[in-house]
Amino acid sequence: MAGHSQFKNIMHRKGRQDAARSKLFGKLAREITVAAKMGQPDPAMNPRLRAAILAARAENMTKDTIQRAINKATAGDGENYDEIRYEGYGPGGVAVIVEALTDNRNRTASEVRSYFTKSGGNLAETGAVSFMFDRVGTIEFAADKASADDMLEAAIEAGAEDVVSSETGHEITTAADALAEVAKALEAKFGEPNKTALTWKPQTAVAVDDETGEKLLRLMDNLDENDDVQNVYSNFELSEALVAKMGG
Repeated sequence: MAGHSQFKNIMHRKGRQDAARSKLFGKLAREITVAAKMGQPDPAMNPRLRAAILAARAENMTKDTIQRAINKATAGDGENYDEIRYEGYGPGGVAVIVEALTDNRNRTASEVRSYFTKSGGNLAETGAVSFMFDRVGTIEFAADKASADDMLEAAIEAGAEDVVSSETGHEITTAADALAEVAKALEAKFGEPNKTALTWKPQTAVAVDDETGEKLLRLMDNLDENDDVQNVYSNFELSEALVAKMGG
């Protein structure tokens, strides 16, 4: 299990507090606004906006809050966000990709760089580590939407490349250009997914010792806490003992 997924599972086990949920809602709303600005404000005609709304619904964001985020895009309120990808090396030399939406490039770059530096890692040039990842489509369904066998059969039939099912849900991987088609087929069978998105999947996982693993989780946590950071991907793999310890 790659470090990014392990980190998310640990956070899921700990449960989100109100402050963390508020921060998450802010990030989801920002993505909705940006998606609506870049395309049409109709999710049926805008795949990125539809994906953003699905992610918001999965976190129980209200319809009114979602609509307000869309309205901000059409109102022309002056908020403009740049999409930026940062790449670097975390503790132990593991690869890290950070995706951000920011209205202040200098602030975000400075903050992201400081997280890497404090963890014993360093920020690198764009392209420095992304070659170690594949750009893929990811679709996530809740565990109760289908059995592992049913989801696997349907995903393969729809043209997916891989399916991983666990107690936390089903994660389907597709080729980047097949995401929309596979998502549509699976949604017709199982209902709305929790997530459809283009993501970075590490080609190989790098096992790290527990001391390095704890440093990496702190780096992931700091990045995740930043308002401008939308997604973080890495290629490290934690020991089961550390996962149990941190998620306990």
